[in-house]
Amino acid sequence: MQRIRVLVVDDHRIFAESLAAALAAEQDVDVAAAGSAAAALRNLERAAADGRRFDVLLADADLAAPLTAVPAQPSARDAAPRGGPLDGIALVSALRSGHPYLRTVVVAERDEPRRAAAALQAGASGWVAKDCSLSRLLAVIRGVLRDETHLPPALLTGVLRELTAARKHRTESERLVESLTPREREVLRCMVAGLGRKAVAERLFLSPHTVRTHMQNVLGKLGVHSTLAAVALARRAGVGPVEIETAAAAASVPVP
Repeated sequence: MQRIRVLVVDDHRIFAESLAAALAAEQDVDVAAAGSAAAALRNLERAAADGRRFDVLLADADLAAPLTAVPAQPSARDAAPRGGPLDGIALVSALRSGHPYLRTVVVAERDEPRRAAAALQAGASGWVAKDCSLSRLLAVIRGVLRDETHLPPALLTGVLRELTAARKHRTESERLVESLTPREREVLRCMVAGLGRKAVAERLFLSPHTVRTHMQNVLGKLGVHSTLAAVALARRAGVGPVEIETAAAAASVPVP
């Protein structure tokens, strides 16, 4: 019998342990529980090193843990602001590149079409309610391993609406980014990477004053008023960060 390895990630210990115990009663399920994003990552890395990788991760939608506990991968930096909370959806995004084999399911207190759509966009294969039956949860776990996507029926219409709106928003974002000059797009990619004005100037061999002008032009053409808003719009348009060669550069703080 092929066994399914499941990792439950929830900072409410009683819920995590109860769910793990219920799943462990199944003959074909091995399960472990983690109380934070950092603990989940340690479990995943240890299991991979031992040749016993987890197959499915169940992540609490409202998981609260410091992002600084997560290794500095690009996907983890993109998931949430540095030092901010890493909820279950952000954890899913952070795991996307490092653990592509892992199927992730977000477990939530309530059905929220917008967050469920965000979870799917982050790479989740399913969204289930915390109060769903054990048989339903097992069906979802086994389904995602067959590359199925699982959502509660009541969420389908709302999620499709959110995904359609997100695509329309992305199209508009792409149009705005296309209005930038090649140099301005280069500056925008530096902004997405979290580089401040001085770091951008050093990287592109420009004066800080010239970089400041380019940044102001970028904000104006994108129709936003801050670096954070510009970065969010760039992400929607699929603009990635420049590669950061040094730890010092990675630690640079964006300057509005």
